[in-house]
Amino acid sequence: MSSIAQRKDTAKYHAILESAIKVMAVSGYHGAQVARIAREAGVADGTVYLYFKNKEDILISVLRETIAQIVMLSTWLEGEHPEPLMALHKLIEGHFATLGRNPDLALVLQVHVRQSDPVIREQVADMMRPYHRMIDRILVLGQETGAFRQPFDVRIARRMIFGTIDETVNAWIFTGAKYNLAAQTDLVYDMLLNGIGWRVELSAEM
Repeated sequence: MSSIAQRKDTAKYHAILESAIKVMAVSGYHGAQVARIAREAGVADGTVYLYFKNKEDILISVLRETIAQIVMLSTWLEGEHPEPLMALHKLIEGHFATLGRNPDLALVLQVHVRQSDPVIREQVADMMRPYHRMIDRILVLGQETGAFRQPFDVRIARRMIFGTIDETVNAWIFTGAKYNLAAQTDLVYDMLLNGIGWRVELSAEM
């Protein structure tokens, strides 16, 4: 939560965020006007600026809040007996459940954020780092505890995991969010963990 919002009414703060999600889902980031967001939230235009610097700050706050919800699941990696397998499952489940509850939020994050200005996309990349670091920790701990095979390139594995999660959400959005996204958790987890074939050695000719 931004330092501005910390001094204000958190109920109004979240009402503005939720209204921004609805407006941006319909009009896109560039087409969403602060006045319309304020009207949707039932507040005066000026009230929005008590909580957010500008529309960019609203969008960034939406993403920050969403990532924070998912990253909280990293508790499965703490303590004397970390559980990388459970952490991977909870990561997938948390991602799908968070976006699956709110198709408008999924649409904003999956589509409209990526169509925003380069400056915003750079900030988004910075905010995604904790998420990516959590995946890296899952993978490293999985190797250290013997839950995952060794060796493999952690960076490639992270891209594979995030890419699979991300594309599953995209497919859900573009089919009209007509099915339960969270119900895909076990299918995706199984595919990521077990792959599609038996282990074979790469030939020298490949």
